[in-house]
Amino acid sequence: MDSSVSIDLQPHDGGKRGQDGSAPPYSYPYPGPAQGFPVQQPPRDFVLWSLFNTIFCNVCCLGFMALVFSFKARDRKVLGDTSGAGSYGKTAKCLNITVVVLSLLTVILIIILLATGVMAVSQAVQQNQNRNSYSFGN
Repeated sequence: MDSSVSIDLQPHDGGKRGQDGSAPPYSYPYPGPAQGFPVQQPPRDFVLWSLFNTIFCNVCCLGFMALVFSFKARDRKVLGDTSGAGSYGKTAKCLNITVVVLSLLTVILIIILLATGVMAVSQAVQQNQNRNSYSFGN
């Protein structure tokens, strides 16, 4: 005896398909992000970067100001005001970049001053030793 079971795995649309097998005119494909609706990323608030700059690189209190603008951007984002959040976020980003650049320039300037100062001090010590050795030689 041959008792076989067959399962039809074709989609069942309740007879709504046309005679040529096409979908009915009122069925539309899902328009996902790739098909027409762009997904807008929420604006960034740069809170961690601002916090780092406030703690470690707070030149002229610009790191603190960046932190304030970052918190404002985060508050606007929570309220759903994306344009306000984007504006505050851009301001925080500019302030953070300014703080980093000024901090790096300050560190480079200190290194240069220390290097030139050490060389000047070593030259002064050598000249002083040369003068002292001549004066004691008599």
